[in-house]
Amino acid sequence: MSIALIVGVGDGLSASLARKLAARGFKLVLAARNVDKLGELAKETNAHIVACDAADPGAVTRLFGEVDGLGDDLPVAVYNPSARVRGPLTELDPADVRRAIEVSAFGAFLVAQQAARRMLPKKAGTILFTGASAGVKGFANSAPFAMGKFALRGLAQSIARELHPQGVHVGHVVIDGVIRNPGRTEPPDAPDSMLDPEAIADSYLALIDQHRSAWSWEIELRPFVERF
Repeated sequence: MSIALIVGVGDGLSASLARKLAARGFKLVLAARNVDKLGELAKETNAHIVACDAADPGAVTRLFGEVDGLGDDLPVAVYNPSARVRGPLTELDPADVRRAIEVSAFGAFLVAQQAARRMLPKKAGTILFTGASAGVKGFANSAPFAMGKFALRGLAQSIARELHPQGVHVGHVVIDGVIRNPGRTEPPDAPDSMLDPEAIADSYLALIDQHRSAWSWEIELRPFVERF
């Protein structure tokens, strides 16, 4: 049974994606810093859960050691974590800024490197990154998030150009808008003004399914009311 790894799992997009991948017959490995919240999802999807700080090289190495221990190939790896720090430039805590960039971008590099080492010998596999509009346009009082997401987008574009000719598909998904996660509700007069996590997950599956003669390295997803 083939493995699908999702790093940075919560109760929104990543949970929707986990359910859809499980329904396709993938053996799931779900990783997060806090795995206590994953019990129900793991039970529902029969997933293997791993506690992992994605910005820690040793933790990521151990995560992939557990993936290898399951004994199957790894055709899908998804990187979903990000860290948002808000505030005026002059008041930001440098330690918080460093951590935000490490989680959003450096962790993505660590996971992509390990995934690619397993996919390249087979000349097959898909690595997907969850990006944001902040990786395309920086917003006021959100410099750390913009730095992390710009770096993530640069990573995805660079390794797509490197790995696509070697048979490994790399995709970066720009999420432009608010995701309708549990606890978030839309105004009654504005239905579908948030991104549906189920619909986003369907777009991830579409990237996984793309034929190599027509691979996308990046797609943008936004509600129909969202301004470009």
